[in-house]
Amino acid sequence: MSDSTNVQSTRIVLASRPVGAPTAENFRTETVAVPEPGDGQLLVRVVYLSLDPYMRGRMSAAKSYAPPVELDAVMVGATVAQVVTSRHPNFAEGDYVLAGTGWQTHAVVDGRAVRKLDPEAAPLSTALGVLGMPGFTAYSGLLKIGQPKAGETVVVAAASGPVGSAVGQIAKIKGARAVGIAGGPEKCRHLLDDLGFDAAVDHRAPDFAERLREAVPDGIDVYFENVGGSVTAAVIPLLNLYARMPVCGLVSQYNTVATDAPDRLPAFFGTILVKSLTVRGFIQSEFVREMHDDFLRDASEWVRSGTLRYREDIVDGLDAAPDAFVGLLEGRNFGKLVVRVAPES
Repeated sequence: MSDSTNVQSTRIVLASRPVGAPTAENFRTETVAVPEPGDGQLLVRVVYLSLDPYMRGRMSAAKSYAPPVELDAVMVGATVAQVVTSRHPNFAEGDYVLAGTGWQTHAVVDGRAVRKLDPEAAPLSTALGVLGMPGFTAYSGLLKIGQPKAGETVVVAAASGPVGSAVGQIAKIKGARAVGIAGGPEKCRHLLDDLGFDAAVDHRAPDFAERLREAVPDGIDVYFENVGGSVTAAVIPLLNLYARMPVCGLVSQYNTVATDAPDRLPAFFGTILVKSLTVRGFIQSEFVREMHDDFLRDASEWVRSGTLRYREDIVDGLDAAPDAFVGLLEGRNFGKLVVRVAPES
């Protein structure tokens, strides 16, 4: 068992709450001593850190489904970590675990709060993406709320990202037609050539709304919402009777400061009424007990067979996390954004 005495952790904390888009000034880097693990605990070193859009909400003090990050506290985030010292009978030094240590290089965690990973079963980083929370978000939201049927049309925004790319591919697995909305020709080509989408539409194109209409000649039966804003405005008129809309995220609005913009809510409610739409927001954690075991079984097999493909955007070094996160909210990443904090051993 390793000696964990005098282990130091570099960590990134929330220095101030952003107004609008986060900046480097909202973060601060510190180095602190890590305590010895107690009974049932593990000292771990972080190998991979996941960066995800939900973190922007945690930087705000506004009431939400989860408490905000406190000022001067470590930024939240899922991680793949390796056990340095174990005080838990189910874990040994060298084991890899899925944890929630946040933006830091080392941490002490409760052994009951982590899941052991098998590095031989799949690349470790996939536990933060296609086989992790984003993949499960796609699986649960699409199948539980969207309920795509063979022959229907499924449209997903932010389709080249970790959630959207999985949504489109799972829709295809279920026999539906998959249409992805992404930013830029390169991402659209990726959807068609690498992921097998039936159509891809660039939301940056000046004639985006017209191109989207052409891509869905039979209308839209399921719209998986990740973006909001002008993309959603183009989608709504194309929704079919009884269409379903799982609302997963609104990334285009996370940095928005309140304005006196026109109120589109009455028109949207009118569409919900006359088209008998199902619109349901969800947080993936509400489906864990019911669906997570099925997800791990199905998605692991799809990844092994090549039916479910994924792309990762890996940046190196914990110090790169703030800029990479800002870029994530601007759409600069291409695939699941992961920070490689330390090498695998």
